[in-house]
Amino acid sequence: MGGVALDVGGGGVKAPDGGWGWAVLTGCFVITGFSYAFPKAISVFFKELIREFGVGYSDTAWISSILLAMLYGTGPLCSVLVNRFGCRPVMMVGGVFASLGMVLASFSTSIVHIYLSTGVITGLGLALNFQPSLIMLNRYFSEKRPLANGLSAAGSPVALCCLSPLGQVLQYKYGWRGGFLILGGILLNCCVCAALMKPLVAPKSLQSNSRAQDTEEGAEVVVKKKPKGKLLDFSVFKDYGFVIYTVAASIMVLGLFVPPVFIVSYAKELGNEDTKSALLLSILGFIDIFARPTCGVIAGLKWVRPRCVYLFSFAMIFNGITDLIGSQAKDYTSLVVFCIFFGLSYGMVGALQFEVLMAIVGTEKFSSAIGLVLLMEAIAVLVGPPGAGRLLDATKNYMYVFLLAGSEVVLSAVVLATCTFFCIGKIKSSAPAHSLENVTVTGDKTEVNDEEEKGAREEREMESLKEVERELKEEEEEKEKLEEAGPGSATVDSQEVERFLKEPLQNGDMVINPETCL
Repeated sequence: MGGVALDVGGGGVKAPDGGWGWAVLTGCFVITGFSYAFPKAISVFFKELIREFGVGYSDTAWISSILLAMLYGTGPLCSVLVNRFGCRPVMMVGGVFASLGMVLASFSTSIVHIYLSTGVITGLGLALNFQPSLIMLNRYFSEKRPLANGLSAAGSPVALCCLSPLGQVLQYKYGWRGGFLILGGILLNCCVCAALMKPLVAPKSLQSNSRAQDTEEGAEVVVKKKPKGKLLDFSVFKDYGFVIYTVAASIMVLGLFVPPVFIVSYAKELGNEDTKSALLLSILGFIDIFARPTCGVIAGLKWVRPRCVYLFSFAMIFNGITDLIGSQAKDYTSLVVFCIFFGLSYGMVGALQFEVLMAIVGTEKFSSAIGLVLLMEAIAVLVGPPGAGRLLDATKNYMYVFLLAGSEVVLSAVVLATCTFFCIGKIKSSAPAHSLENVTVTGDKTEVNDEEEKGAREEREMESLKEVERELKEEEEEKEKLEEAGPGSATVDSQEVERFLKEPLQNGDMVINPETCL
């Protein structure tokens, strides 16, 4: 594939902020929905699996846990594959893996087979789709990126609202084996989404100039080879902003997913019916659908976008305080109010988490950064909900579970906001005043003025392209002068030539012809 090499960095290619980018956004919307909603949607088959294989609920719960662990824990592997082969081929293979795992699971004869097929193979396939889709979204959108991230993140609650009822219908009509087989076919749509991820190509003017430069005869051109990109760039850890974000995100994940896991059981504990208890998740998901795009629009405002890391901190504090207040709920009405505010704050966090990471590390290092962040979050995902379950077994009180979850999320917000303000702010204030006009802050990549907010990196890339074109034009003009002058038309004094050759070259300029010094 000719455009795969550009996936390494995308340098010199300006984000179109539209056009085919909307098709990429559609694919990312579907992939995000499958990746986040699928581990929860297959839980409707757990009772059938318990009856089929004679296992307990904790045994079937490992299916969703393995799926999430593969989705988060294989981040570095996805980064290496994307940097080596590009986004589109990796997503194609991931779509085949996701479908193949569910098809193989339909022929399982033990719960271990489902662990390996649905958990490992399907989880790996979803991971190979989720991360590259975010990378492509980051390359196609720059000014509209917050809105694009919000719309993409909305795929998770939409897919959950669709896949859960679909799973119940499939189980009722075809059993769990037929349901797994049909879901495997549905996951083949990941390959369709992968086909939408068209790599960005360099401008045609630059390509034609480079071809003309290669075909010139007799021109002395020094070819500089582009340095080979790293498969996994660990230099992102030198960025204070990335380190702060990684620590804060890992703490946040410890408590972020706990309330959706226990809210139904919490409602049943208060004496509510099963249908009313399950309705709480529907309310949460409905609010989440509208909260994510709305937050994306707000994050894209001119005066908000440079401070999106603080908006992200506010969203986490909002979510954590909601958990703390929700721990005191004593009736169904208070739980409904809790789900409304939790869905709002949860949607804000979902819309901003990857937008903030993109703003911190930039386009070139995002493929490596997201893999390393997801690896750290995978550890927290495996520790958070099980740890909350242990606390529930010890105390027999849901209040302490929600208090713990809220405290962890609030702590992550405090770490992110304070460390960014004091560490990154100190670096910004210590910079020379004259350099602040053209420099972006290293920690969170916050542009200093409005022009840089609109794309300082793109302007520098275009300037480098114009410089290359200017050099090529100068070489062509000098060649024409040589052809017009001819080999014997100039009379040059030998002493003048000797003195000229002894003079040191200034600024590294290469003198092609002694006539230029006369």
